[in-house]
Parts: sequence; C-alpha cells; structure tokens
Amino acid sequence: MFDSLSDRLGGVFDRLRGRGALTEADVRGAMREVRIALLEADVALPVARDFVEKVTEQAVGQNVLRSVTPGQQVVKIVNDALVEMLGADESELNLGVTPPAVFMMVGLQGSGKTTTTAKIAKRLSGGAGGRDRKKVLMASLDVNRPNAQEQLAVLGEQTEVATLPIVPGQQPVDIARRAIQAAKLQGYDVLMLDTAGRLHVDQALMDEMKAVADIAKPQEILLVVDSLTGQDAVNVATSFSEQVPLTGVVLTRMDGDARGGAALSMRAVTGKPIKFAGTGEKLDALEGFHPSRVASRILGMGDVVSLVERAAETIQQEDAERMARRMEKGQFDLNDLRSQLEQMRKMGGVGALAGMIPGMKKAQAAVDQAGGDKVLLRMDAIITSMTPKERSRPELMNAKRKIRVAKGSGTTVQDVNKLMKMHQEMATAMKRIKKMGGLKGMMAMLGKGGMGGLGNAMGGPELGDAMNQMGGLPGLPGTGAKMPPGFQNFMNVKKK
Repeated sequence: MFDSLSDRLGGVFDRLRGRGALTEADVRGAMREVRIALLEADVALPVARDFVEKVTEQAVGQNVLRSVTPGQQVVKIVNDALVEMLGADESELNLGVTPPAVFMMVGLQGSGKTTTTAKIAKRLSGGAGGRDRKKVLMASLDVNRPNAQEQLAVLGEQTEVATLPIVPGQQPVDIARRAIQAAKLQGYDVLMLDTAGRLHVDQALMDEMKAVADIAKPQEILLVVDSLTGQDAVNVATSFSEQVPLTGVVLTRMDGDARGGAALSMRAVTGKPIKFAGTGEKLDALEGFHPSRVASRILGMGDVVSLVERAAETIQQEDAERMARRMEKGQFDLNDLRSQLEQMRKMGGVGALAGMIPGMKKAQAAVDQAGGDKVLLRMDAIITSMTPKERSRPELMNAKRKIRVAKGSGTTVQDVNKLMKMHQEMATAMKRIKKMGGLKGMMAMLGKGGMGGLGNAMGGPELGDAMNQMGGLPGLPGTGAKMPPGFQNFMNVKKK
C-alpha cells in the first residue's frame, strides 16, 4: 500500500544522507517535498501540515544540523513523528472484567465489516488457526442487506465460531437484546455485533446504531474503514465519532494499491487507535496494527519483528524439531528444500519477506520482475516430478533424469539445473551451520546460500546479488519478538 509514499520519501532522504552537512534551507526544502509526498498519498491536509511543522521544528535544531550524521538524524525524527501520528503504541482489545465483552462493528456499506467481524472472532477464539482461546458468539444485526445474516452464519462455520440463530423479521435492537441474553446464559467470553452498513448521511440508520449501543453498552465500538477510501475516510471517521463513542479503527484492504492516506490520517482525525489491519481476503489475513513497524516499512527500514513473528506462526514445532536434528547432522536434501519453499509461501512469499528486511527494496522489486512467487510453484513442480529416491539422493540427478523431470514438470532442463545449483549451495551452507551457530547462522545460511541461490534461480545474478543482502542480521535476536519453543529449537540448534 505504501510503496509510492515509501519511494518518494526514500528519494528525499537519500539526498539528505548524501550530504556531509545540512543547512536549515536543506531541511526546509526536504520537508516541502515530504509534505507534497504526504498529500499525494491522500493524507488529509491538516494532518500533513501539522506533521511537517512538527518535524521541521525539531529537524532545524542545532543538535541535528551539527551532528555527525545530520541526514540520519532527520530520518529518525521523521520516523518518530510517523509513529506518533499512527498511534505510538499497539492497542489491545478491551475484554472488560465481567464477560461477555461486547464488540460492536460499525462502518459504511461495503467497507468489509462482516468479513472483519469473522476475522477478529477467529483470532480471539483460536478456531481454525486463531491465536487466542476465547469463547466467541457472533450476531448479525444487518436486516437491510439481503442475505447479510446468512453470510455471517457461513463465515461462522468456516471459522468455527458460533453465530446467533436467525429469527426472520426481528429488528436490530431486539436481535442485540437476544444476543446479549444468549451470550450470558451460555457463558460466552465475547459477543460480536455486526451492524448494518450505513451511509453517514442516513440519520435513521445512525439513530438505530446509537440505540443498539445504548442497549449493548459495548466495551469496543470498532469503526471499519476501507483503506481505498482516501481522503473521504476523514469525513467518514468524523461522522461516526460524532454519533457513537468509537474506541478503535480497523483498516481493511491494506494489501491493496491505495496510497495509504486513510491509514496515516485516521489516528490523527479520530484520536482513536488503529487496532487491526486487514491484509487479504482470507479469514486469517488480519494483523495487529503496530505503528512503529508500519513507520519502518514506509521509510524502507524493513520490519524484522513481523518477519520473526510470521515465521513463528507458520513453522510447526514438529517440522522445526525435525529440521533441527538434520541441521545437527549437516543434512539437507530436496525434501528439505521443498519444505522450505512451502514455508516461504505460507509466510507471504519471497517478495513479502524481502519487504520486511531492511534495505531490501531492490530485492523486492527484482522478485516481482522475475515473476514473483509463481517461480516458487514452478520449483515445487520440479521437485514433485522427481522420484522419492531422487529427492532423498540429489546426486542421482544425471542428464537423462533431468530431461525426464523437466518434461514432467513443464519446465526446462535449465530450470532444473538452476534448482539443483540452489540446493547444492544450501546444502553446503547447512554443513557449516553448526559452526555459525543459532539464529545468526541460520540467517547467514539464507543470505549466503539459500536466498542468493533462490534469487539466481528465479531471476539470474542480479536478483541473486540483491537477495544475498539478506545475510547476517545479527541484531535479530534483540528484536524482542517472542518465539514458540519449536521455532527456537529450529533457530538455536544444540548438539545432543
């Protein structure tokens, strides 16, 4: 979403970093460009103006202009200001003291409220891959949109979350009363009320929403906003905040090609935290909103903490322990390579991973140019076309076998050779993993062997060189990210 803004800001700051000393005129000129970049990204004018004024005031100070690296100091000031504008700290959901905690979802028609309701419910319940273990009940109060209640019931089945039975003809306030009673009697921890989408000019629907809020007394009233709304998101947020006491915002379609203005403006306009960001159509495509991480991505600094957390979520403990045992022995066959490619796909693909690592914009662009993650599927097809014996013993792959595998996978012998070379590089690096040790060694393996080899296989030497920049990252253990035991076993190999 923030690619355009990130590129514009990156160009501004690259010019600042390239100068040994900065004058006040240099800083003010750069800040004018930053203001233009924010406005082009659809950030609300008052928000952009206040942001630039605050940054300029700090950046023209003598401590900055006379520092050893004034360009870097300015970037840090901008980063801190972005974090503050986005909300400073991640905000958790308020589950209250006495269950059930009532969450009320509000927003415009078509903003993605119903799907977001199911996503949050799944996240809270732990059902079908969710993280927590709350007993959640969902209830649809949308009696205006055809099949809206049925849609939530279907989503409930998909997420393994209970939904309130539908009573034809019942009105929203009565549905809310019935849902609260059912949640209390059946011992639910959380009740999620999916209200009807409305236009902010429709006072009748607004009155209905306020009536439901008076009855339910929700711990959370979450405004769901489509990130593609642009500057009009400010009007939407203002309209709803005047009617009900909002407690937070959920941004949907953060994976789209919008310019990001809604996300950057929403906190400043409503004064309420952005709690979640929808990143796709799937029901697990919902992330907690971390202002510091979003700011880092915008400024091209990567997001290593999210990378570690995403790996921790996708790597199964059994797989991690199996890989740890093989790492101890220096083993790495084509079955292991296939497993690693599958993990990359689950974590969002090579392009998404590259975007989370500092300084990897070049690699991310190169991945996209090389065909993106379709190449991972092609590699998987090549490995699948081999016999179990060939996957376990890659040295058996002679010229005749390579021709057969290429035909079976719909690829070329050259593609097979690239894959075999990548495997050889990773296998060689695996033999050195014990000497390198732990997480640092694993990241070094990915950079010097695996990721560089993967880049060569996908797009040639240029992409390989770009992806080799992923190596190292010795500061990763200090990120503060919590990793499950299986992931730690995988990263911190101990000889038994």
